[in-house]
Amino acid sequence: MKKIRLILEDKTVFQGFSFGFNISSAGEVVFNTGMVGYPESLTDPSYKGQILVMTFPLIGNYGVPPPEKAAKLMKFFESEKIHIKGLVVSDYSKDYSHWNAVQSLSDWMKKNSIPGIYGIDTRALTQRLRENGVMLGKIEANDKSIDFYNPDEDDLVSQVSCNAPEIYESGKIKILLIDCGVKHSIIKSLMKRRCSVMRVPWNHDFSDMDYDAAVISNGPGDPKQCKATIDSIRKLVHEKTPILGICLGNQLLSLAIGADTYKLRYGHRSQNQPCIDKLTGRCHITSQNHGFAVNPGLLPKEWKEWFVNANDDTNEGIIHNSGLFRSVQFHPEANPGPSDTDFIFDDFLKVVTKNMAREERY
Repeated sequence: MKKIRLILEDKTVFQGFSFGFNISSAGEVVFNTGMVGYPESLTDPSYKGQILVMTFPLIGNYGVPPPEKAAKLMKFFESEKIHIKGLVVSDYSKDYSHWNAVQSLSDWMKKNSIPGIYGIDTRALTQRLRENGVMLGKIEANDKSIDFYNPDEDDLVSQVSCNAPEIYESGKIKILLIDCGVKHSIIKSLMKRRCSVMRVPWNHDFSDMDYDAAVISNGPGDPKQCKATIDSIRKLVHEKTPILGICLGNQLLSLAIGADTYKLRYGHRSQNQPCIDKLTGRCHITSQNHGFAVNPGLLPKEWKEWFVNANDDTNEGIIHNSGLFRSVQFHPEANPGPSDTDFIFDDFLKVVTKNMAREERY
């Protein structure tokens, strides 16, 4: 077993053993409290630039599914590759068992050049991150020292967005999807509801494109880095195009209408986050992955807070009085996580359909 260590910016050192690709790597150290779903989490582009700590102690026991595609989308992953900078677990399971597994987690990480460290006290590490907030860290292998890396200072969205428009034909409703690092499950959720999806890069000029509504995807990093996307969203609002924002999309829509965002102490990353719908009073369990939040006190008067987190009362969604524009901080498409809130897509498409009928009359 090769020894390896995790070093935090406060100089705390955790000694452990290497799995995956034995290489040094640096990023922001964050934790996820989910019990399952590591294939989906590792391929979620929102984790770009981050070293992920799994709080559930046993990781790797059900292996990794095959990299199969259907309709140009990954069947079992959320993108084509792993996006994390490193993985930290308590107990790595070398032996795996699952009907759909074709390789071990370690072998998969080796193919993607991602380092892992196990055999450390992830409970103590998570407590430190909760008490002091997420911090920069680095995994050092083979006694090779590297510098810390702050992903918030980097333009991460441009690194995970598609490079050119892509079309996914499925139905009559045409959805413009602004790709800031979209999870494939979002596209699948729209296609399942008979929508044709036009996926465009985060900074694409779509002024000459024909669409009925827009979806702003999830993605990594500080939302204020996405100035081109924010400008595009302002135009969509001005044109009264129905909008649904998801995760980063919630933050970008808020910035586009004049509100503000801020960095959370340690973020929300799990599949067990309770959110309260302020319009109905109902609580839903949601899947989440974000480190920034919207300041609801700065919303314009024609906007209102839609969802709040039941644990810390942070914003989890906004909606315009007209109903045309809305966004959620959580992931209604789930994967991993519960599908309690997939009705978000249905409700949005009802608004889109009504808007299309109204425009046809005029």
